[in-house]
Order: sequence, then structure tokens, then C-alpha cells
Amino acid sequence: MNALVRCKFYFVTLLFAVLLMPGAALGEDQTVASTGDIKQMTQKPTIMILGSEHLSNPGMDGINTKMDDVLAPKRQREIQQLVKQLKAFQPTKIALEVDPRFDAKINANYQGYLEVSYELKRNEGDQIGFRLAKQLNHPKMYCVDYFWSEQHSRRPESEIDWNLKDYRTFAKTHNQEHFLTSSPMTEGKVTQDKDGTVWIEPEKYESMTDMYIRLNQPEGRRTDHQGYMRIAQIGLGTQYPGAHWVVHNWYARNFKIFVNLTRITESADDRILLIIGAGHVFLVQQFLEDSGDYIVESPLKYLDASEVATP
Repeated sequence: MNALVRCKFYFVTLLFAVLLMPGAALGEDQTVASTGDIKQMTQKPTIMILGSEHLSNPGMDGINTKMDDVLAPKRQREIQQLVKQLKAFQPTKIALEVDPRFDAKINANYQGYLEVSYELKRNEGDQIGFRLAKQLNHPKMYCVDYFWSEQHSRRPESEIDWNLKDYRTFAKTHNQEHFLTSSPMTEGKVTQDKDGTVWIEPEKYESMTDMYIRLNQPEGRRTDHQGYMRIAQIGLGTQYPGAHWVVHNWYARNFKIFVNLTRITESADDRILLIIGAGHVFLVQQFLEDSGDYIVESPLKYLDASEVATP
């Protein structure tokens, strides 16, 4: 065999050998798995993260968007249209921004909704999650948040020195308030309650689908995440209140949300829809992608603002 033929032969042999290696990558969503002498194709589970405003106005974020009444007839039609579009993703499970401690309560509410004995509340878990799960005949909802605070701690209070993470007070007393500023994702009038809660009151009406398209733009999520990078810089000398808060609160919480998602993943065929505050999207998506264990789909693939809700 001449040199050219030998070269081609060796190349094909090498390529074939590589493809038969256990776990050799074939694409972003497929691998070759080896079980004894049997080679089989496996597909990764898929997750879609729907970044959301908090529709019930709990006022728990650094900057909160003031939502109008989502129980109003026009909003209800828009939500029904939104759910119809998300249904095309065909999720096998729907995960909510709720701590697993409240799993029994959430699923009792969901069962009540299935039995027409529970009336949907204004929050996005009810309005979007419950509606979609019912349409897809899901038996239950999944709670994947990890939430604790000074008032609702999972650990003994003596183990937590909250002063080390009080970045707001530190910034205000050390001329570092410029690190607290961030660009809100919604245009509107800024107001502040007596307790310090900051609200954005939208300047113009925005349909539910338009809002979710805006909230899930990658550039917006990155801009939002950069606000946490500024918070991390609050501190002087050996004091790092901003970094402590970002690491021990924000990053830790989102990392545990990622872990909770892995705990509800049971099959490569799982298609999980996570409905969560838009500020969480950047980190949770990063953790999912960095794990190499999931395909992450964008909700923008399914949202279409040109579809008008039926009157």
C-alpha cells in the first residue's frame, strides 16, 4: 500500500478508535457510553430557566418591579398565552423558587388546584407553574430554592456573624455607596418605602410575553450579574463585607439551587423548567453549563410576542 493510502488507513483507524472510547464526545447533547462490550447512545437531561419578576410584589429584592394586578382579566389572558407558548418545551418537571422545606405546602396547594379547591395566588409559581403542570398532567411540583436569612436561619445564630456581611451599612459609612448602584432592568419611576424597599414603577404597559422576553435576554442577565461584582468590592483593608455577602449568601444560594436541580434529575430524558427570579439566571445557568451534565435551553426559543392573547 502506498504512502497516501497508508496515511488514510491510519487516520480512519485512529478516528474509529477514538469514537469507541468510553464517554467520547459526539456533540453537546450526546455521548457514547460503554457498558461491558455494549456501546449505547445517551442524551443529557435538558433544563430551561425562565427568569421572572415576582408577580405578587413581595418586595424581597434589592430593586423590585411593581407589578400591576396579574389577576385582572387582561393579564390572565396574557398569562394563558404565555403558558401556551412554554408548553411547547414539553417539560417533564417544573421547579420553583421555593425552599424544599415548603414542599408539602406547595404540593398540597397544587393538589387543591387540580381538585378545583385552591384558587391561584398572584405569584409566578401559581400563575405559570401550576397552570402549566396541570395542562401536562404532572403529579407534583418541585421546590429547589435554598433560602435563609438572619430571621430564618438554617444554622445556629451563634455560627453566623452578620456584621461581617452587612455591606450596605459599611458602604454608607465608608463612602462606598457608588458600589450599590446598578442599572434596573425595568424603566420607570423609582420609589422607596419607609423600610428601605426600592421599587420601580414601569412607565408603560408591557404584555407578559414581552416582559419575559426582555427579562431573559442574555445581555440583561449579564448586566444584572455585574451588580453583584460591584457589591463584592465593598470593604477596606482586611474587611470584606461585600465579598463575604456575595460568596456566603448569593453564590452559596445559587450553587445550592443548582445542586437541588441535580437532585430532582432522574433521567437523561428529563426536561426541567425552572421558574425563578431573573437575577438568579446568570449563575444557575453558569453552574449547569459548567457541570457538563445538562443541555440548557433558552426560553426565548419559545416566546413569541407577535402572538396576541385571545380576548
